[in-house]
Amino acid sequence: MANIGYARVSATDQHVDGQIEKLMAAGCTKVFAEKVSGKSTDGRRELARAFKALRPGDVLVITKLDRLARSIRDLLSIIDQLKAGGVMLKALDDAWLDTTSAQGELILQIMGSLAEFERKLIRQRCEEGIKRARDMGKQFGRPASLDAGQRRKIAARHASGESMAKLAEDYGVGIGTIHRALHPAAIT
Repeated sequence: MANIGYARVSATDQHVDGQIEKLMAAGCTKVFAEKVSGKSTDGRRELARAFKALRPGDVLVITKLDRLARSIRDLLSIIDQLKAGGVMLKALDDAWLDTTSAQGELILQIMGSLAEFERKLIRQRCEEGIKRARDMGKQFGRPASLDAGQRRKIAARHASGESMAKLAEDYGVGIGTIHRALHPAAIT
C-alpha cells in the first residue's frame, strides 16, 4: 500500500511547493503536481498520471478537496473511479474526506445519496414538464417530413406499382421515410 500525492494550483503565479511539502510529510512516496485550472477535467494530465500510478490498496492523498474536484458531481465521479480501482482517498486539511476510515466512508455515502436524490428530483421535474407539455399538445422530436395527405398519395402510388426509390426522389425524402409512411405499424 502506497500513498500517492496530487497537488494542483490554478494560476501560473501560484506555487505547488507548500502542497508538495505537506504531501511528502504525510508519507507520500510520489507526488504528481500541476498548474492547471480545476475547470479543465480533461486537461489535468498529472491527475491522469497519478491515476495510472495507483494500485489496489493505495491511497490518493490531497491537501484540500478543492485541489481535486470543483463540484460534488466531479468529486463523486473521481471517487467512483478510485473505488473501481480499489484505491482510497484522503484529504489532509479536510478530515471528513478520508475513505480509509469508517467515518469518512459514511460521509461520502451520505453525500453520494444526496447527489443521487438531487438527480432523481431533477429527472422527476423534467418528466413532469414533458408530461405537462404533451398534455397541452406539444409535439416532441423532429417535425414529420410528410403530412397525412402526402402519406395517402404515397400509399396509392405505391399500390399502383411505383417503387419506393421513385417516391422518395419525388418527395425529397429518404427511402426509410417512405417505408415508415407505408408501414406505420412497424414504428416502435
